Amino acid sequence: MESSSATSGVSTRREATRQKLYEAAVTLIAEQGFSATTVDEIAERAGVAKGTVYYNFASKSVLFEELLRHGVGLLAASLREAAERTARDGGSKVDALDAMIRAGLVFIERYPAFTQLYVAELWRTNRTWQSTLMVVRQQAVAVVEDVLREGVAGGEFSDEIDVPLTASALVGMVLVAALDWQSFQPERSLDDVHAALSRLLQGRVSGRSGN
Repeated sequence: MESSSATSGVSTRREATRQKLYEAAVTLIAEQGFSATTVDEIAERAGVAKGTVYYNFASKSVLFEELLRHGVGLLAASLREAAERTARDGGSKVDALDAMIRAGLVFIERYPAFTQLYVAELWRTNRTWQSTLMVVRQQAVAVVEDVLREGVAGGEFSDEIDVPLTASALVGMVLVAALDWQSFQPERSLDDVHAALSRLLQGRVSGRSGN
């Protein structure tokens, strides 16, 4: 039991250290770009020794790759929880998609620097982590695809919907709208932005006009 507790403690401390490194890396890279950011700077910003960075990650590229996995994993989990919560409450698939839009906005409001990096990296094709990025992107999109397929199967959505493209479009809509909100319309509230996107969802995906 003591050995198990000790192992758990080490694991918890290591996860806390990795979290600090993620936060330091995402902030620095958002400020000055990946190439200009050094491991020394990441270590200094995280408040750890340089060796700690290499103890947890083989290189700066590996750190960034794991940062992408971590961040998109959090996003996918928040979308999935929103959909599952709506289902438990007896909501429709449109309600689930609407809840996922709000969950996405909440995530982006909480992690704006990560979102900026993620969107920027989607357009680059010369990175060593490009294949990883495509895999983790699909994790988030797949959550939306599942809800759309269930809606089609249940007759709530037309079977003419292109599920993969519609799911990608919905995720993209939230990302782009949220970044525009954060960058150019910060005076708007999350509720205001969510309401605008909700009206788009109601009119385009469900086929109903928004109120």
